[in-house]
Amino acid sequence: MMTEDKDHELQNDAIEESNSETTETNDVSEKTTEIQSSASEDAKENVEEEKTESSEDTSDVIKDSETEAVLEEIEESNAEDAEDKDNHQRHHIPILDYHSMSMENLVGELQRLVRNEKVQAIKKHVDGIKYEFDLKFQEFIEHKKEDFIASGGNEIDFSYNSVTKRQFNEVYGDYREKRNHYYKELEKNLKDNLKKRLELIDGLKGLVNVEEDINTTYKNFKDIQEQWRNAGPIPRTQYNDVWRTYHHHIERFYDFLHINRELRDLDFKHNLEEKQKIAARAEALADEPDLNKAFRELQSLHKIWKEEIGPVGKEHREEIWERFSNATKVLHEKRQDYYKNLDKKYEENLVKKNQIIESIQELSNNVATNHKMLQQQIRTLEDLREQFFNAGKVPQKSNEKTWAVFKEAVRSFNRNKNAFYKNLKKEQQINLDKKRELLNLAVSLKDSEEWDTTTSEMKRIQSDWKKIGHVPRKYSDKIWKEFKAACNHYFDRLHALKNKANAEEEANLKLKNDCIERLKAFQLTGVAKDDVETLKKFISEWKNYGRVPYNKKHINQKFNKIIDALFNKLNIDKQESELLKYGNKIQQLSNRNDNQERAISNERAFIRKKIDESKNEIRQLENNLLFFSDASESNPLVLDVKKRVNKHKESLETWKAKLKKLNIMQNTIGKENASSEEE
Repeated sequence: MMTEDKDHELQNDAIEESNSETTETNDVSEKTTEIQSSASEDAKENVEEEKTESSEDTSDVIKDSETEAVLEEIEESNAEDAEDKDNHQRHHIPILDYHSMSMENLVGELQRLVRNEKVQAIKKHVDGIKYEFDLKFQEFIEHKKEDFIASGGNEIDFSYNSVTKRQFNEVYGDYREKRNHYYKELEKNLKDNLKKRLELIDGLKGLVNVEEDINTTYKNFKDIQEQWRNAGPIPRTQYNDVWRTYHHHIERFYDFLHINRELRDLDFKHNLEEKQKIAARAEALADEPDLNKAFRELQSLHKIWKEEIGPVGKEHREEIWERFSNATKVLHEKRQDYYKNLDKKYEENLVKKNQIIESIQELSNNVATNHKMLQQQIRTLEDLREQFFNAGKVPQKSNEKTWAVFKEAVRSFNRNKNAFYKNLKKEQQINLDKKRELLNLAVSLKDSEEWDTTTSEMKRIQSDWKKIGHVPRKYSDKIWKEFKAACNHYFDRLHALKNKANAEEEANLKLKNDCIERLKAFQLTGVAKDDVETLKKFISEWKNYGRVPYNKKHINQKFNKIIDALFNKLNIDKQESELLKYGNKIQQLSNRNDNQERAISNERAFIRKKIDESKNEIRQLENNLLFFSDASESNPLVLDVKKRVNKHKESLETWKAKLKKLNIMQNTIGKENASSEEE
């Protein structure tokens, strides 16, 4: 149950009831109940005489039941003040809205009160702070326990060391120590004050029958009254009996003083004037906007009326009392009206809090299924909790139920939230295992030189990495940095290689352009053999230059076109020229020192692929000729097909010749290797 204290002074502290005091105070009261038997007998005598003389003293007549109730409350408060003369001080220490304060702020406020205020004046404050702190700490611990269990912990192993709780216990321990010391001193003072007051009553009793000058007796009477006013508090349980006994003997003394009417009338006149002042002050309280302040002032006025001012003449008693009683009743009715409005406000607060609880329940029933949205919901929940704490006090009968429903709604959301994150942790662990596999694969490939296959694989690995969800935060940065480093290592090598190749290709392009320019400038000598050798040198030089940039590959066609044109001038057919050009490639393969066998094998596979392609083209074109109804030579379509067939046949013969040259070269290399091994 949570308590809201913004309006506490007007509802809870307007009248400090005696049963709201601490157990220690009650113990003190019980320990100081021993009163001399004569005082008890006098009190009984007083009650009997009041019954018979009520018609003479109308100040004790209360005709209105509501006014009587107020006076009973005031009487109770006066009894409490009699026990503790500093009791009124607590009304001037504001009780804050502890319900809306955090645990840390509650500790700070408790520390401030214990250090700066009187211990007997802060009981209500301390009780309110402790109550709110215990509820908030219980909710805090339950939340921590749920998180611990949700993380896989065993409930029996749960423990939590709270610095805030330890600080609170220390400050609260200081308060209890100060409070106990205060009540021990209070017990001693109450006993001493009770003894002193009983002695004053005995002195008052003795004034009636003493034989001395009346002026001296009256002076002694005034002296006893003054001592009584300053005698200090006594145990609450004895307050009314002792006061009635004292009041009884005051009345007896005034009856005794009847023989000296001048002195009595003078005192009656003084008392009437004082009571008129008090009645006027009570009437003025109706205009006081602070009801707490007004009622505390009314309590003080009743105490002065009762303890400090004696009786008035019989002809004024009923009138002055009626005036004072009516002023009391007006203030009481004003308080009642205020509390009716306050109850209405509490009902409005209850509606507001129930609406907030419904919003929390709705949130709890629709917990998000992704981290970002759930974080937004958590912030929304915190806002709703803050609104609940600031919504104000609700009716006392609904307070505990409202708090229980609110707490359950919040806990339900937290349970659903924890369940989500528990499942999320499992998913993140699976994601972590997947990313570790990709990391290991990337590390194994980062130094590979199989550029084509490895580049494709590295790109696939990067794509798969992006598709995998989040991993636990404590591993996220580390595994990402390792993966990024492996990928960057490989692609930095690849880019460096490409940059180097690009530079070489640009250099080759420049050399080939120069070669073409010289080839263009070449003039046939007329000696076919010499010219063929010169052209073969151009072809060999061209083959040695290597690759050029991709967008400049057409330069090869340009070179071949010039070479073919020169061969035509030398009456060398296309197939022969192709074989002459291929001879240079055969020479390059035979001169290779590294991966020679693999290069020859790749070249053979390439030629056989071209042979198969040529055969397939020829077969397909010849089959197409069978579908022509008019296969005469005059049909242009037939002529085109036959032309394409002849072209592919020429190409087939060329590829066969190249394969033969390649086989001869390989056999020659094989024989040379065998001879070197024999040697």
